[in-house]
Order: sequence, then C-alpha cells, then structure tokens
Amino acid sequence: MQNSQLEVHKTTYSNTRVSEQELAPAEPGEILVAIDRFALTANNITYAVVGERIGYWNFFPVNDDFGIIPVWGFADVVESNHDEISVGERLYGYWPMGTHLRMRPGRVSATRFFDAAEHRAELPPVYNAYARCSHEPHYDASLDDARMLLFPLYATSFCLYDYLIANDFFGAEQIIIPSASSKTSVGLAVGLSRDEGKRRVIGVTSSGNLDAVRNMGCYDSAVDYNDLESIDASKPTVIVDMSGNGTVLSKLHAMLGDNMKFTSNVGLTHYEENSMGPEFIRERSQMFFAPGHMQARNKEWGPGEFEKRTYQFWLEATQATADWISYRHLNGMPLLQAAYKEVLSGEARPDVGLIISPTA
Repeated sequence: MQNSQLEVHKTTYSNTRVSEQELAPAEPGEILVAIDRFALTANNITYAVVGERIGYWNFFPVNDDFGIIPVWGFADVVESNHDEISVGERLYGYWPMGTHLRMRPGRVSATRFFDAAEHRAELPPVYNAYARCSHEPHYDASLDDARMLLFPLYATSFCLYDYLIANDFFGAEQIIIPSASSKTSVGLAVGLSRDEGKRRVIGVTSSGNLDAVRNMGCYDSAVDYNDLESIDASKPTVIVDMSGNGTVLSKLHAMLGDNMKFTSNVGLTHYEENSMGPEFIRERSQMFFAPGHMQARNKEWGPGEFEKRTYQFWLEATQATADWISYRHLNGMPLLQAAYKEVLSGEARPDVGLIISPTA
C-alpha cells in the first residue's frame, strides 16, 4: 500500500515536500489505518515552532532535516493484525499529515487505546491516546468537523480556564487575551464570560478582525494592537497570550508594571515576532503546557473525570461559537500543501475551519 505525506523543513517552515513510500503489511500486534480527514490551524504551526523543545517532531519521525507536523482528525482501520481491533473501526486522535499510519495498539479498552510504538513511549500520553469512536456512547458523526477542529483547541481553553480558577486568577480584575480571534482564545473567552466570579475580558486583535471580535459576545471589549494605550493599566491584570508577539507583550508589561500579575504564554500565532523586549517581565511569565495540566488533573480527579469535564466544556463552547465558524473542505496533497502555506503566512481566516482529506 502506498503512503503519501507532507513533510516540513524543521527550521524553514515554508520549505515543504510530499514524499511517497510503500507501506509494509501490519505485523502481529499492529494495525494499518487510512487517514480520512483532519483539521489544520495555527496551533499546528506552534507544533513546528516548539517541535524540538517539546518533541512534536518525534511522533512521526523523518530521518533528515524534515519532519511531519501532527494534526487532529479521524482515520479508519483498513488492516488489523491485533486481536482487539477490527477492520472498519473509526478512530479519533493525533495523525501525521498523510494518508496512512501503521500503529501498535496498547492499553486497549472499550473506548480507546494508546499507540505503544517504541519511539512514542516517552511522549505525552494525551497525544498517544486514540478514541474508538464506534464504541463511544456520545459519538455523533455530524460533529466530526467540530471535534477535529475545535476539541484540541477548546480542550486547551478549558485547561487555561481551570488553571486560572485554581490560581484565583492571580488576583487579577481583568484578563487580556492577545490574538483574540484565535479559536483557543475564543474558547477561553466563552468560558470566562460564563464564570460566576466574572472578570472583565479584553481581546486584542488586528484591525481587520476587530469588528468580528467585538460582535462575538464573549469579550467585554476589544482593542486593536495599535491601541493598547486604551486599556486601563490601573487594574490588576492577567495576560493569556496566544500570539507570542514579543513587541505586544513587552508593551503591555511596560504599561501595566506591577499590575501585570501574571502572563501565561500559550501560542505562537505570530511566530516570527516572538523575541521578547527588555520590558518583558519574565519572573511573572510562564509557558503553559496543556498536556502537563491534563496529566495533573487526571491524577487528581481520577479516571474519566477530566475527559467528562473537557467534553462538556467543548460542547458548550462549540454551540456558543457555531454561528461564527464555518468549514472549508479540501481534498488531496496539492491542496493540503497550499492550505498549510496559507495558515503559515497568517492568511487563513480565523472564522473558517480548514478540513483536509489527504486523498484526492
């Protein structure tokens, strides 16, 4: 069987290639899946930017300066040499940008398994877990697009929301969210807008997205990147940053001074501008790693509780943003390659979800 995959240079992200290789049949204990479709967002660009530091290149390794950026989506089992997994099963999880994947299921339960491939053993468990959709009591195929696009992002939104609550919002009275039109930002803003001890939520975005952010209903106000001075710097403030824009963060830190209680660095939407200036307050800033938060909560809350709360948060946030997001479906490697470069360049619209079928 022939496999095609999109590979990205690990330092020059605009340099891509499509490779093809013959796949050997599944060995004992293995399965072979055909990747049906997956979502492509700015979050996937973050995977590339921090790929060496956090290990994202290691999930689907390539033996040179190129790598495969992971994506979230659905696949179907087309060959099984595993006693507990059947041909035809539908799976949700973490895939390469390609047409097929050989896997070695381990820790198999009725509703999920983990890929026990040796090279994935030291990687975060959340990325190695695959849902067996056919066995999920809540599985609804009509929500596939929303699940692959929004669940990974809104799961991070939920982690951030939970993290802020656990830390009593660091004493803040207002929350500033740069890159406010990013889907993770919107998911967080939806959660914050419904919080009982509601704090003021300010979205920071580009002029082109300003009206859309103001009309979402989950932000109390929105300002242009060029109008940061309009924010009230006298209030204790938390910044949850999805942009990684060092210029913007440094300016906010300089404005707020002692009132900048904490900055959670989450994403790198503006990955080319992520060097922080001298005003950036490092001692009250910290990179947020959602899988680490998930692991901690799983231990604290017990089996299944984190998944239950995350699913409910995703469902409510998806319903709240249904009128804002539409979906654009693309088929085949050439269109995947073009869509990837569109997202990389920042040209992709935040209110349009890109759903890719790797096979034309």
